[in-house]
Amino acid sequence: MSVGYFITGTDTSVGKTLVSCALMHALAACGKTVVGMKPVAAGRGDEREWTDVEMLAASSNVSAPRSLINPYALIQPVAPHIAAREMGIEIDTEVILSACRGLQDMAEIVIVEGVGGFRVPLNSQQDTGDMARSIGFPVILVVGMRLGCLNHALLTAEAVQSTGLPLVGWVANQIDPQMLNLDENVRTLQQRLPCPLIGVLPFRQGAIAQEFMSLLDITSLQQSKVGTLQH
Repeated sequence: MSVGYFITGTDTSVGKTLVSCALMHALAACGKTVVGMKPVAAGRGDEREWTDVEMLAASSNVSAPRSLINPYALIQPVAPHIAAREMGIEIDTEVILSACRGLQDMAEIVIVEGVGGFRVPLNSQQDTGDMARSIGFPVILVVGMRLGCLNHALLTAEAVQSTGLPLVGWVANQIDPQMLNLDENVRTLQQRLPCPLIGVLPFRQGAIAQEFMSLLDITSLQQSKVGTLQH
């Protein structure tokens, strides 16, 4: 029996990797074996590595093959289906599902980080939502707190619910240090999103995941049974 969560966001660059890693550290501190997965990474940080993949691997307390952690490592920092096409490949969600099941055999908890937003195309017919649905894990939403985030968050929540996957929590990540009425925006989303707020992360340049793990309230996740899957 294994547990997993799918981390999605209101957009790209809203802190999915930061939240994923902080969540992994928090779960590991509770004595769990945990491994991170980035099924599709588009755009590497330098000549050698994909930064988000490296961060997830470093935050795992289980060593896993890179082929399972990141089945699709795409070079160009563009939409995944375009980046894959430029490399002459097509993203296959069955390959991703097989890799995820392999990780489930290695750790008690698998944290899967999506790519971009919830409806980003992966191939000619499927998007990130289809990938999440095939994996079957409940979803945690990272909201990048900036002007326009209310609309993005509510639309993303609707998109998640349309797949039939449970939305079990959301995290407010302040990515704009100058955002006006931050607290009021957080309260508005608390009233309207159909899941509990599990953390508010302040803006911090060069933030380290371990510094934020204590800001995540994982109590509701630990009490929930929806993340438990038979395989």
